[in-house]
Amino acid sequence: MNHRQVSAMLLPSLRVRLGLTGGLAALVVVVLGVLYAGDSQPGRVDGRVWSAVEGVGPPWWHVAQAMDFLGDPAGSAMLIVGVVTGCLLLRSPRAAVLVVAGVSFTVGTTTLLKHVVGRTIHGDDNLAYPSGHTAFATALALVVALLATGRLSLGGAAGTSLVLGAALGAGAAMGWAQVVLGAHYPTDVLGGWCTALAVTPATAWLVDRTADRLSERAADRLEDRMSDAGRRKLP
Repeated sequence: MNHRQVSAMLLPSLRVRLGLTGGLAALVVVVLGVLYAGDSQPGRVDGRVWSAVEGVGPPWWHVAQAMDFLGDPAGSAMLIVGVVTGCLLLRSPRAAVLVVAGVSFTVGTTTLLKHVVGRTIHGDDNLAYPSGHTAFATALALVVALLATGRLSLGGAAGTSLVLGAALGAGAAMGWAQVVLGAHYPTDVLGGWCTALAVTPATAWLVDRTADRLSERAADRLEDRMSDAGRRKLP
């Protein structure tokens, strides 16, 4: 395995698998967006899930509130700073860049989709689809899992299982909190989770491509300088 493969955030053995997963996730986002565009009421699935989780009391209510805080601006900033610091301590600046870029692009996409779809909850001013909190938690988990796959040199089924398992765990935890607190419809949560699955791996590929090109240009410039220095030393 060469240096580029080792430093890549999205290992070549994962690109096709996560690409197909991302494509399917994007399709789900579009279909749900079309189904619930301009809606302000829960769908049939939403109602069934809500009826199953309603009436949650302490201590689970407090757990849900804590989870929700981690998706708010203050809580998410704390998480991002912590993960970025960890990436830098591990001497993985590319991962640190992906943390910021992956989360920003994913949450930015959910914000844009909310205005496009126009689904609301608890009033016309509360845009609901897709869930930004769920997308944030899933995106952050994806980045950490991608970093782990690179560190452990996991590819194929093992790497894919780790990445998707982390995404499922984080998305399910944050999504549960959003539904329990009544902040989002369950289908909003699914849309946020799928948005992260579509955007974050694509962002990792983009970060890898950009970093590789910058590295190649830097290597070419260094080689040119060494060649120039060698020619100057010739009599």
